[in-house]
Amino acid sequence: MSVYLLCLVLFCVGLYCILRKRNVIKIIVGVVIAEYAVNLFLALVAYRFEGRAPIFSPDQKILNMVDALPQALVLTAIVISLATTALLVGIAMRIYEKYGTFDITKIKELKG
Repeated sequence: MSVYLLCLVLFCVGLYCILRKRNVIKIIVGVVIAEYAVNLFLALVAYRFEGRAPIFSPDQKILNMVDALPQALVLTAIVISLATTALLVGIAMRIYEKYGTFDITKIKELKG
């Protein structure tokens, strides 16, 4: 149970970075931390103590096998988060080229 709470704490740290930081790079790091917290939570949902791989054979019992669906979801989420992070970094680079700063409060002042 404490591991799930640690996932929640990690997600809250990422959410804090997203909502309270004013630097675009720190916001991107917060998004990455939140994504990894969700991936860790999904992997922990599928965990079974002394579980076995979900490979069926006639001599194995079906009891206590690890669920493979959350593992597949995590692999898909890792690929999607990589693409999201690359897009965010590209947007941050364009913001820096146009405004010369990563601070969002100064970017709002430079409208025009």
